[in-house]
Amino acid sequence: MTLHRLAFAPLLLLLATCCFAEDATKQVIQLRTYTLVDAEAEQRLDDYLENALLPALKRQGIGPVGVLTPAEAEAGQPPRVMLITPADSWAALLDAERRLDADTEYRQAAKDYLATPADKPLVKRITSELLIAFDAWPQTSVPEQKQAGKDRLFELRTYESPTEEFGRLKVEMFNSGEIPIFLDSGISPVFMGQAVVGDKLPNLTYLTVYDDADARDLAWKTFVEHADWQVLKEVKKYLGTVSKIHKSDWKAKSYSEL
Repeated sequence: MTLHRLAFAPLLLLLATCCFAEDATKQVIQLRTYTLVDAEAEQRLDDYLENALLPALKRQGIGPVGVLTPAEAEAGQPPRVMLITPADSWAALLDAERRLDADTEYRQAAKDYLATPADKPLVKRITSELLIAFDAWPQTSVPEQKQAGKDRLFELRTYESPTEEFGRLKVEMFNSGEIPIFLDSGISPVFMGQAVVGDKLPNLTYLTVYDDADARDLAWKTFVEHADWQVLKEVKKYLGTVSKIHKSDWKAKSYSEL
């Protein structure tokens, strides 16, 4: 079994067929965070992702795939790499593994990585989250900075909710007006999704992008002072929808498509 295998595929299939209606306009987004044993392991993972996995996923029509690492070195912590894989349907994501196994070009490019011995692993552990994109932000967006070849700073936010209903309402809040306020304030989303698989349910997770930390801080200051936000945040049914916020800053690997 290779490290990219969708270990929760049976659950995904259940969700896809029983719990969530297929919507051709909304992407399914998988986040995988690799915690690696050391810097050498990160280099080997980079080689695998850049030269084997990302080209193979592109041949399948899956992407744009993002590969990020923490924006600042985490003292005393092992290296981490986050893989962002958006697909246009549940079926595409579920079928990706089978198609990789049948892709001889991929298997040739990945042979060294796939042959990693059990007594010398590269990865300590992998965590995964599966999201269904918001109605108001249905597709993953390639940052303007990427298209212009510029540096960029990503901020990942996860909003936990106290109950499933409050989680649904927080997503509704984004769809009903929060996203336009983001855009008007200079906050540029890359993806935004409600989690259906993960370790912080119920929650939503989204990624935004900026030129740098100063631009990020200014954008959020503009947002919290925005007149429309002052109205929306006081809507009674949306009060108490977020119980905890997780924030982290990330930068793109040189070969990332985001």
